Amino acid sequence: MARIPLRIDVVSDVVCPWCFIGKRRLEKAMAMVPDIPVEVHFRPYYLNDWIPRDGIDRDDYLTAKFGSPERYHGIAGRVAAAAAAEGLVYDKDHISRQPNTTDAHRLIRWADTQGLAPQMKQRLMELYFTEGADLTDREVLVKAAADVGLDAGAVREGLASDRDEAEIASEVQAAKEAGIEGVPFFILAGKYGISGAQEPALLAEAIRKVAAEQAAAE
Repeated sequence: MARIPLRIDVVSDVVCPWCFIGKRRLEKAMAMVPDIPVEVHFRPYYLNDWIPRDGIDRDDYLTAKFGSPERYHGIAGRVAAAAAAEGLVYDKDHISRQPNTTDAHRLIRWADTQGLAPQMKQRLMELYFTEGADLTDREVLVKAAADVGLDAGAVREGLASDRDEAEIASEVQAAKEAGIEGVPFFILAGKYGISGAQEPALLAEAIRKVAAEQAAAE
C-alpha cells in the first residue's frame, strides 16, 4: 500500500525574510528524505498586521519598526548573508514599498487548489526580496499568478472582489490563538510544531521521526 503523505503546514508571510530562507531549508530537508512522501501547505500570517491595505513607504515602515532605516542595515546584512548561503538573493536596497500581504495570501490559497502553492509562494517572495516589486500592485500579482500557471483573468477578477479575505483573516487569527508568535512555524502531522528557519538536517530528522510514528499508526 502507498504510504499516506506526511502533511506539513508552514505558517509564514511572504515579506518575512526568515520565511524566505525557511522555505528553502524545508525543501533541502525534503530532498534528504526522498523516500518519505510529504504534502506541504502554506498557511497565512501577518508579520505586520498594522500595514494598511495599499502598503506604505519602506523607509517609513523601517522607521516605525526599527527606529530608522539605518538601524535595520546591520540586521539586514546578517539576514542577506543567511539567504545567500541558501542560494537566495535578499536585496534590501531594492525594496521601496512595504505591502499589506492579504492579496498575496489569497493568491497562495488559490494556487493551492491547483497544487501550485509552493511555486506561487516562491514567486511572490522573489518579487519582493529580490526584485523589489510592489506586492500591493494588482497587476504585479496577476502577472505573478500567470507566471506560475494560474488563469490571469480569474485572478484579476478574484482580486477585485473580497473572495477569501475573511478566510485568510480567520486563519491568521487561529495561528495567533494557537500561540504562534513568530514565523516561519512548521506543523508536522497537525500536532508537532517547529519554530524558526531551522537547518535542513534538523527538519529532515523531524520529518523522519514523525513519518515513522504516522506509519506505525496506519
